[in-house]
Amino acid sequence: MSTPIVRSRAMQPVVLAAAMLPVAIAGGVLFCFDPSRYHFYPICVFHRSTGLLCAGCGSLRGLHELLHGHWATAFRFNPLVIGSLPLVLWFGGRCVVQKVSDRPVSLGFHPAWLWLVLAVVIAFGVVRNVPGFPFAGLPQ
Repeated sequence: MSTPIVRSRAMQPVVLAAAMLPVAIAGGVLFCFDPSRYHFYPICVFHRSTGLLCAGCGSLRGLHELLHGHWATAFRFNPLVIGSLPLVLWFGGRCVVQKVSDRPVSLGFHPAWLWLVLAVVIAFGVVRNVPGFPFAGLPQ
């Protein structure tokens, strides 16, 4: 006969810290090792095969610069990722609070917003490859 897992309020900080550990380790690696100089980071298969920039190209370098406090340089590498970080952090925090308080995890928005986000990501990926457009000068 199995015993149920006991969840106490005293264990919630431990669970939260354990959930944040991989994020802290990844942030530490990204802080210490510049993606422009170290080549153990994943490569963009889309960029490697087509020579075009995808919507995520430059995000690791941008996050590295952001961790060092260089906001403008981070924004130049990938404005979409850097600009969306407050929203991503808000959604992540909301999910953690729901999980820790034993409520079902729900993002709480209409599915049509997902289509809007997808359209913005695709449009950004197309526009940043248009010659002469302001995004064309972004570092590659």
